[in-house]
Amino acid sequence: MTHHLTTLTVAEYFAGIGLVRMGLEPCGWRVAFANDISLKKYQMYHAFFPDAVQHYVVGDIFHMDGGSIPHTDLATCSFPCIDLSLAGNMSGIHGEHSGAFWGFIKVLGGQGENAPSLVLVENVPGWLSSNNGADFRVTVQALNELGYACDVFTLNALRFLPQSRPRVFLIGVKAELLPPGPGIFVVRPTSLTSDTLRKCVLQNKDLNWFAADIPEPPPLLAEGLSQIVEQLDDSDRRWWSQYEVKRHLNMMERDHRDRIDQFVNADCYTHRTFFRRVRDGHQRAEVRRDDIAGCLRTAVGGSAKQFLVKAGKGVIKMRAMTPREYARLQGVPDAYPITVDTVQALTGFGDAVCVRGITWIAENVLNPLVRLTLPARANDLEARCLTI
Repeated sequence: MTHHLTTLTVAEYFAGIGLVRMGLEPCGWRVAFANDISLKKYQMYHAFFPDAVQHYVVGDIFHMDGGSIPHTDLATCSFPCIDLSLAGNMSGIHGEHSGAFWGFIKVLGGQGENAPSLVLVENVPGWLSSNNGADFRVTVQALNELGYACDVFTLNALRFLPQSRPRVFLIGVKAELLPPGPGIFVVRPTSLTSDTLRKCVLQNKDLNWFAADIPEPPPLLAEGLSQIVEQLDDSDRRWWSQYEVKRHLNMMERDHRDRIDQFVNADCYTHRTFFRRVRDGHQRAEVRRDDIAGCLRTAVGGSAKQFLVKAGKGVIKMRAMTPREYARLQGVPDAYPITVDTVQALTGFGDAVCVRGITWIAENVLNPLVRLTLPARANDLEARCLTI
């Protein structure tokens, strides 16, 4: 296939608020097409990327005509996780929300020979176990049938930012000269393969796999939440009343309460995150023991909201996490404007990806695959990266 572009191009499906784009651009990629069904997410995307008016199409992916979508080197697909997530309804890959993956397959099929040479599909770890692994198998099969050999790995945002956010990344490549798989999963480091992932692949050896040469990712962080917390004045109305603080303290089991009490009389403030969960029929407030945030989520699909507690100098204060804190935990610079209401912003960032994780994947997986499988594009890549 002949390429006439001067930079590497990507079509961004389920584009959301633009964090995949944000992670890819420093590594030489340019978005030529983007799509999402959410007008509200487009509004956030456009506020940071004004050129979105030229390539971002708001609409149902099932209504997209693959034949009218421009050719790109890469297509990314962060399809909805609600039906696959343990925090959601577990309806599976054919569910009302996660079933949008099949719209992505429809688009690729409609592009025919014009389909991208590379695809990057991302979702939650529940994707691997949904319907006893059958949902993951059929997604790989669907890509195989379109001519893509696949590789898969796990990566936690906690390797880049103080947020525990494990995700599964599936790479599809249209090329013949690729390292064989799935034997690589026997020796690939555990930082890139969970036990569930290893089991999934080894149980599906008949599928068309390849194995990219992926290096060990950075180690997991042990702290950092305190550095991203937005400093609010004590008079800020976002802090809860003392009544609400006491109510939530009473919702804690003894060990969780101890995690806060140990900091109350210190000369400095310590921050911890907590969730409200139902345990044995009772609502509990559960506090993390480390200087790390739990996985950012949204209220969609029934998942729990995350809160912040500040303890020290004889006081305990609590509030919901702010949109800016969500943004920072996803690796988004403060230059990204947050002009929408709080719920909309939390949903946008909570549904998104870790920017630094995407950049790491571009540097260590996607760009090396370009050099290996698209040698005609490698010079463009090197020239582009030298100017970043």
